Amino acid sequence: MKVYQEITPVTGADIFVILDSVNKGFEYPIHNHAEFELTLVMGSAGTRIVGDSVLHYEDEDLVLIGPYLFHKWDDEHKKGDKENPCRVVTIQFDMHLFDKYFLSKKPFALIQELLKTSGRGIRFFGKTREVAKKRIEKLVGLSGLESVTEFLLLLDLLSKSTESEFLANTGFNVNLVQSNSKRLNAAYQYIIAHFQESTLKMSNVAAQINLGDSAFSHFFKKATNRSFSDYLIAMRIEYACKLLLESDEQISRIAFLSGFNNIANFNRMFKKAHQATPIRFRKIYQEKSKFDWNRQITPGQFIPAGVNGKNGDKPLEYSTRYVRS
Repeated sequence: MKVYQEITPVTGADIFVILDSVNKGFEYPIHNHAEFELTLVMGSAGTRIVGDSVLHYEDEDLVLIGPYLFHKWDDEHKKGDKENPCRVVTIQFDMHLFDKYFLSKKPFALIQELLKTSGRGIRFFGKTREVAKKRIEKLVGLSGLESVTEFLLLLDLLSKSTESEFLANTGFNVNLVQSNSKRLNAAYQYIIAHFQESTLKMSNVAAQINLGDSAFSHFFKKATNRSFSDYLIAMRIEYACKLLLESDEQISRIAFLSGFNNIANFNRMFKKAHQATPIRFRKIYQEKSKFDWNRQITPGQFIPAGVNGKNGDKPLEYSTRYVRS
């Protein structure tokens, strides 16, 4: 599958950049970028792809996406028109923004935690989405310090919300696995380092944190709500998803790299997890990644691997406005 990287308008001088788009085509490839992105989609319904998550969305959708997590919205079920346009408001900001001296302070701790987990993609719903929508619509019309204040209040709202869900599975970005428990973190780190080895056993992990097999099994299930076996299989399957989407490796090779030594077992477990065989799963994404260069929202916005200087033109049906902080 071709991987496209978006060249965003965010510069070192920006706190954030807003792209407020009213478009009939809503057309772009599966892509990623180095920046965080908060996207609000209105007046559209279709399929949303975030990492290995392929789900239907309806009317309004609010998703926070971490750096380099690929994504795409397809509004194939309903197109906007002049009376009821499809509107997409995208807020992009630098991946290191909250590493800076001022923003790394204690009042921003919850926002930092929110951003740390956004590598799986986070969908917000319910009252949170309603309030966030109003804040975003207000933010579009602001500038200067007032816009920065509203931006921080928006992130604060999302960081405190319980009306949210992760989209991509844990194993899709194994580096995101973390816990406040030192013992559990030690187990996680050992699993991350060795899950690609087909010989990895629960006893290996248990020994790392000085527990017997029975005690570890009870400890791990209580902490994760999953047995060690189920957790390991899920991590291997989601890592296989990542390889299927980001490489051209053969299925048998991907199975081996993901910790499976039996291709039939890999195919069976993969289909159980994703309702599609590995071959079908890859094909679905390849179909979604097809891209007409003449449909770019702005010239040079998307750059595919190995291609330089091939830019499309902004189609007439698009109307995109940039709002800088």
